[in-house]
This record gives sequence, structure tokens and C-alpha cells, in this order.
Amino acid sequence: MNGMTRRLVVVAAVVGLIGSASLLRAEEKSWEELDQASKRAKIDETADKTKDDILAENAKAKELYKDAYGWAAFDNLKIAFGFSGGGGNGVAVDRKTGKRTYMQMGTAGVGLSLGAKKYQVLFLFQDEQTFRNFVEKGWQADASAGAQAGGEGVGAQTGFVNGIAVYQVSDKGLMATADIAGTKYEKNDKLNE
Repeated sequence: MNGMTRRLVVVAAVVGLIGSASLLRAEEKSWEELDQASKRAKIDETADKTKDDILAENAKAKELYKDAYGWAAFDNLKIAFGFSGGGGNGVAVDRKTGKRTYMQMGTAGVGLSLGAKKYQVLFLFQDEQTFRNFVEKGWQADASAGAQAGGEGVGAQTGFVNGIAVYQVSDKGLMATADIAGTKYEKNDKLNE
């Protein structure tokens, strides 16, 4: 095969792959196209996987989970180009009753950052009051959120801090610190109808 023919074959293969990927994406519905039940199912699937992955990877998290009243998991996307913003959805689960409350999160900030970061966060709640406050009143993570997440790093966390333990995981695995400062978590009324 000469150079020109080889380039044509490569170009044709690339165009074919892009076309195939586009067709596969076209078969998937966008978030906006999903009905409420499908959105809840997608959130449940992601939350359960996040919880299971973290508990499998971190023995201390697994130990704390056994004593936790409830848990919540969120799937987040944060984008930064000087200004940063992000959002996501999640679910809080009462372990005693199994009741699921669907929630949303949002974050905004200004800084010298560039890029995108997709990650999941798992909260473990030590007692009913802490869990209820999180679900009913929402929660604003401020600069002290790192302390609640275990200031020495997730792996070094030895227990609940103010009734909460926080773990953050990305596609690269469990993160040493949970960077959730500036994030607000609240009930998603539409998904709880």
C-alpha cells in the first residue's frame, strides 16, 4: 500500500469510528429527555456504585458505614476557566427505612484554574439528626469542609467529624482529600414528586 492509499484508509477508519460513536450517542437519551423515574434510576445506579466502590476500596469507610444512620452519594462535574462552576445530582438514603431522597448540588467560584473534573462524593451520617438536617435543610460546604472530610486525608480518617464522614472519588480512584468547599447540597423537589 502506498502512502496516499494508507492515509485514505486511516481517514476512512476515523470517519467511520466518529460516525459509529455518534450513532451510539444518538441512541442514548440526554438527561433532559429522561422522565423522572428514569432520572431517579440513573441517580440510584451511580450512587450505589459510588458507595460500593468506596466501601470496597477503603476499610475505614466500610467500618464507618456499618455504624452510619444514613448515607448520600453525588455525581458531580466541575468546570473551570477562571470562573468555576459545577453541578450534579445525588440521593440520600435512610438505612433504617430504605427511603431515598433525591438531591442536587451546585458550586461556583473564582480562581486560577482551567479544565474539568468529574467526581463522586459519598457522605456517611453518624446519627439521625445529622442525616435529617442534611436532607431537610441542605448543607453548604465551606472552607472547613476539609476538616469534616478528614483534614489529614481520606485514608487517614479515623471516625465521624461533626456527625459526617466524606469520601471523594474520581476516575483516578479515591482522593486523598475531599475538595467540596463552596458546594451547596439541597433537596431536588422535582425528583421527589
